[in-house]
Amino acid sequence: MNYAQLLLPDFSLILLGYLLCRYTALNRAIWQPVESLVYYLLFPVLLFQSIVKSPIDVGAASSLIAAGLLSGVAGIALAYSLPWWPWLGQRLDRRDHAASAQVAFRFNSFIGLAIAERLAGTQGLLMIAVLIGVCVPLFNVAAVWPMARHGGHGFVRELLRNPLIIATASGLVANLLGFQIPEWASPTVGRISAASLALGLMAAGAGMQFGLLSRGKALTVSVLGIRHLLQPLIGWAVAHLFRLNAEQTTVLLAFSALPTASTCYVLAARMGYNGPYVAGLVTLSTILGVVSLPFALGFLR
Repeated sequence: MNYAQLLLPDFSLILLGYLLCRYTALNRAIWQPVESLVYYLLFPVLLFQSIVKSPIDVGAASSLIAAGLLSGVAGIALAYSLPWWPWLGQRLDRRDHAASAQVAFRFNSFIGLAIAERLAGTQGLLMIAVLIGVCVPLFNVAAVWPMARHGGHGFVRELLRNPLIIATASGLVANLLGFQIPEWASPTVGRISAASLALGLMAAGAGMQFGLLSRGKALTVSVLGIRHLLQPLIGWAVAHLFRLNAEQTTVLLAFSALPTASTCYVLAARMGYNGPYVAGLVTLSTILGVVSLPFALGFLR
């Protein structure tokens, strides 16, 4: 299977969002509300629907969950350890590292949901939704922790109010209780879910911006190397360790090779760190996803 060709429509939407935002009247003032709409309404509906309408095999999903958590913890450990690496540690700005460590392990759920649906249909959406549900709390805590040590910011309330976590948790509960979306509501919910993927990908492109990447080249190469090279390799090793089936391995590899979360720069700026630098990392990570996803799904798979 030609994964580069398979992923082309999704990255074309990202490019379209970038071009519209930069070269037309549809600038950031337009796309910021769109991003909020997708994040707080459209994607939660998609997650809830994809979980509720597919039966969950808890036994089978447990291996995928364990694999996703283990690969995520490995990425967090690598990102945290950068200041203690020989030669590299002396060349890192500690505040920039605290703000950008999250880039190495967080993921863009907009792109992940779109790609999982394209790769494995409804079952792929269910698996990526489960991974999002268990990994987002861990990754958010790990993202905030280095910055919180300096600024004293709390993160428990933010985790409890995260719409993706709420949608995933409520969807899992509804699924286990046997709840089904009423027949009369299914067409509307389906259209909302379909809209979320296209708008989410375009919003990811509109949010791209090149910041002060030249300021910390060693840090830039390190965090992006973890995100786009080491994480797919870890995902491949973990998939073999847990003996995942073909579909689970495909989704885990895609999950491990995703570009970083577009909200990394928002979090860094809100907590008083170098937002423009992190924004540049997010942009470069989105571009590198064009390479890392085919690498994971084609070469490693």
